[in-house]
Amino acid sequence: MARKFFVGGNFKMNGTISSITEIVENLNKAQLDPNTETVIAPPALYLLLVREHAKKEIGVAAQNVFDKPNGAFTGEISVSQLKDSGIDWVILGHSERRTILAESDQVVASKTKYATENGVSVIWCCGESLDQREAGKTLEVIASQLAALKAQVSDWSKIVIAYEPIWAIGTGKVATTQQAQEVHASIRAWLAKEVSEAVADQTRILYGGSVSEKNCKDLSKEKDIDGFLVGGASLKPAFVDIINSKLS
Repeated sequence: MARKFFVGGNFKMNGTISSITEIVENLNKAQLDPNTETVIAPPALYLLLVREHAKKEIGVAAQNVFDKPNGAFTGEISVSQLKDSGIDWVILGHSERRTILAESDQVVASKTKYATENGVSVIWCCGESLDQREAGKTLEVIASQLAALKAQVSDWSKIVIAYEPIWAIGTGKVATTQQAQEVHASIRAWLAKEVSEAVADQTRILYGGSVSEKNCKDLSKEKDIDGFLVGGASLKPAFVDIINSKLS
């Protein structure tokens, strides 16, 4: 079965009621490739605004969720609250949360397990730093991140993997199509060996890291690149071109 192309837009800590409404209106009016699954992730404060205004074909993701039921966890959002608000996706393990907020592989895996077991799909992020890449440790780092996930997760059907080399996020540096494809192929090979051939075949692996309307077409042609997780460019009108990158 062919994997459905997937484009996620991570707004990060950006936007206002006015600017996010404008982004959603642009997406609603645009002719989006019906063969591409599109999901956007505004800051938590604007999740309801986006879900109420975006056309139903566009999915909405939170940028974080907690791994416990409702309770005394100040500042957190629960999986059941996301579901109650019509939010079907969450981004977990983004390098900004791993590095700035010190979320460990185990914490990310625990959140992923809790979300997927309770009905919210996960865009699970992995990737290496520049030092790790230059030391030739890219595949080793990603394998250890995947191993932590495998230790807690048994159902992979609600997980989309996003490979984001940390050195390429927001820097304007982009992994070459060959570098990206090599890592994507290695992730798929790891899944085949450590989980199952079926999971390897069915799991979508996205590329993230300075994706733009200029480089998306070439990246989208690689056989193991199943879409993109887009940062800054998702705030711009050119996001539509990235969603439509598979259209000739």
